[in-house]
Order: sequence, then C-alpha cells, then structure tokens
Amino acid sequence: MAFPCLLYKKANHFDWLLLTYHHKCIAPKALFKRQSSYSPLTTVPYRPFKAGCLHKMNRMKKYIAVIIVLFCSLAAYGQQMTLSEWNEEAKTNIRLLPKYGHMPKNDGQKNSDKEFIDTMLKQFPTYRTASNNSIRLGFQYLYKNVKTAMYRFNQAYLLDSTNADIYWGYGAVYMVLGDLENAEKQYLEGLALAPENTHLLTDYGTYFMSQYYMVEPVDEKNARAQLATAIKYMAKSYALDNSDPNTAFKLSVCYFLQNDCKNAREYYDKCKSLGGQPMTDDFTKALDALCKKQ
Repeated sequence: MAFPCLLYKKANHFDWLLLTYHHKCIAPKALFKRQSSYSPLTTVPYRPFKAGCLHKMNRMKKYIAVIIVLFCSLAAYGQQMTLSEWNEEAKTNIRLLPKYGHMPKNDGQKNSDKEFIDTMLKQFPTYRTASNNSIRLGFQYLYKNVKTAMYRFNQAYLLDSTNADIYWGYGAVYMVLGDLENAEKQYLEGLALAPENTHLLTDYGTYFMSQYYMVEPVDEKNARAQLATAIKYMAKSYALDNSDPNTAFKLSVCYFLQNDCKNAREYYDKCKSLGGQPMTDDFTKALDALCKKQ
C-alpha cells in the first residue's frame, strides 16, 4: 500500500499535493509521473485549472488532514516491507505473529525465553514494568524497523501476557503494514481486556479515521459515520486522560473534517497547551483558513 504521505513530505504546500489526486482538474498537458514505485510524484509544467474544479480541490483539503495525522504518524517511515512480504515471512518466523501465533516452541526457544525473562527481571522490579519497557522500545522501532518492533511487542507479551498495551503495539504494526482488518482485531481484543485503555481507544479511533479517508470519495454518508465513530472513541480516551496531545490533535482533525470550527479550534489549542508535538504547520494553516482566527 503506497501512502500519500510519502508525497506530502516532499510537497511545499497543499495545492501541489492536491493536483496528484484531482489531475482531471488540470488541463490535458498537466502530467504527473512516478520515477519508481517508491519515489515521490514529480510534475512537468502544467496549464491553469479547468473551470469548475476549484471546489473539488477545496474538498480534497479535508483528506490531507487525515493523511497528515494518520499515515504520516504511522506509515511514512514504516514501509520496510509490504504486507505480502510480511505474511510470507511470517509463515516461517513466528516472531512476526502476535503472541507468536500461539505456536509450540522447541526446547531451545523455551530456554532462550527464560534467559530473556530472567535478564529483564534483574533490570526491572516487576513483570509489568519490564513489559512496558519492551512496548516502549517497540514504538521506538516502529517507524525504523517494523520487524524489530513486532519482536519487542512479543517480548512484552512474554513478560506479561495481561498487559493490554501489547495490543496497542500489535495494532500499530498492522496499521503500518496497511492491514486494517488485523489492526482492528488487535484493538478490539485489547479493549475487551481493558475497555478504558486510552492508548487503545485513541488508536482504535485512528482506525476509523482511516476508514473515513478510504470511503469518503465514494460513500459520503458512510464516511460521516466512520468519522463520528472515530470521535466517539477519541473523546472517551480524552475524557479518561486529557494530557495526551496525540488524542487532542486527532480530535481537532476530526472536527475539522466535520467543519466544526469551535471544537476543532478547542482541541487544537488543548494540543498546543500540551506541547503541540503532533501538530504540523500545514494543518495549522488549513485550520486557520477554514476557521478564521479571531
């Protein structure tokens, strides 16, 4: 799955990227070409927009916000493997499967697991703190080496199988790989174990943001329902923990997509007050354009 964010990171402003989506809005000599399957789109000189197309570009600005939040945060740096490559390797490498695929282990693997657990318990006071450290390491690797990230999340499971944040990690791996079906399964399994886990609630909301992005061009009613569901989970997460800037930012984006300036601005300001780490300059500009700054 090629993520549009890879293009966005090479763009200087919204409209350049919008042309890659609505090329029919450009006169016939406007050409876009991809130099390779993993290189950004490049453009040759183009004619002015066709009449009647500017409104389409304005609608596309809504999609960009989702791309910035979702795919830049999860996928832009995680494309070391395709999903098909991952699934093929997982047939012989159980470490790429959540909970090792519940596959039986040989004596050597069992001894290795015991040595790892003993080593971790010398460094951390409890199984849970050791497990949390492995999850932390997994997310550090997620955007650099998705395989190593899964290894760390499985080690977290090995240390404490009751730690619900394990499913947060598993879901993130599948989101990076573009396997939304398995991502949802992991989020739901985690939420069944810990219904008020804010990490899972926010990222499950992000899953519905991705659904919005995919269905909006063909089914606006369904897209609105997906977006409303995203807000429901993220709002619950924020109510439980209002100190996470990631949740506040994504809520701002969701409300932006609903043209709800009051809430979009409110959660944007909350994110900013928490340090504003997930914010992008382009989203700030888009929000200011839609919701004129008072």
